[in-house]
Amino acid sequence: MSVEKIISDWKKGSFKPLYWLEGEEDFYIDKVVEYAEKNILSESEASFNLTVFYGKDAAWADVVTACRRYPMFSERQVVILKEAQQMRDVEKLEPYVENPLSSTVFVVSYKEKKLDARKKFTKLVKENGVMLTTKKMYDRELPEWTQTLVHSKGLTITPKGLALLVDHIGNDLSRIENEIDKLSLNLGKRTSITEDDIEQYIGVSKDYNVFELQAALAAKDLPRCLQIISYFEANPKAGPVQLILPSLYSFFSKVFMVFGAGASDEKSVAAALGVNPYFVKDYMQAARLYNYPGVERVLLLLHQYNLKSIGMGSVNTEDASLLKEMVVKMLTK
Repeated sequence: MSVEKIISDWKKGSFKPLYWLEGEEDFYIDKVVEYAEKNILSESEASFNLTVFYGKDAAWADVVTACRRYPMFSERQVVILKEAQQMRDVEKLEPYVENPLSSTVFVVSYKEKKLDARKKFTKLVKENGVMLTTKKMYDRELPEWTQTLVHSKGLTITPKGLALLVDHIGNDLSRIENEIDKLSLNLGKRTSITEDDIEQYIGVSKDYNVFELQAALAAKDLPRCLQIISYFEANPKAGPVQLILPSLYSFFSKVFMVFGAGASDEKSVAAALGVNPYFVKDYMQAARLYNYPGVERVLLLLHQYNLKSIGMGSVNTEDASLLKEMVVKMLTK
């Protein structure tokens, strides 16, 4: 069952006695727990019928006792066990899970782990309640997910703004949402987020970032590349080499795919590469300027300098020096 289905059922007044929320992606687990804590019960009902435990400090017997209480002045009570992965003997909840009380909504947050599907406890959870298992989102899925989230808040975002936002934050869905909410507050009456907004309110330079470096490399513009790397050198948090090199490798890997795309128009190539059509010109330009052997050589250089960045074959070399040396080799042959 999905997060949306769980919350939709709750809004309709349909409840199961147990919700087990597990897995790698905290964002979805937190969404369900937050709704359960703030919205299932009214404020007056919650004062008598909402109990919250934390796994590190809670005893399983106290949790079971709370779950077996009957609600006061309400149809149901809500018991939430947060950070259940830190609870000792969590599987001693089994007698309650086997026979849960229908007037209790027991919500368990079990982050970064999953129950063993072979065990009786897990089978009882599935039989008598709802199990939500979350997975970490792949980086390639982040732009589409972020754009959908932006649209759900009644906003739009430019392609470059979207790329800057996702690249700057990475795979932290909660932080992405928080930053979008912050942008929304600062937009005033506007509903479109631009790269200027990302720069002003989140602190990401729209002119000096990994996407601008990719564009400069695609155009074989060495002075512009060195200018951007110098900015990274002066602002280390803006362009750590450990993030830049994987991004460049991903970019040139897609450039390599251009040769096998079997198309020459931008729309078809963008579809074949799975990239935003806004950026496809850079990929096609790089394919044209570097040619097939040149892109192979660039990918090999990126691999070599990734090893150097972690100290293999290069000791105590500054990140900026490695990047400058690498782009010179890329562009001067």
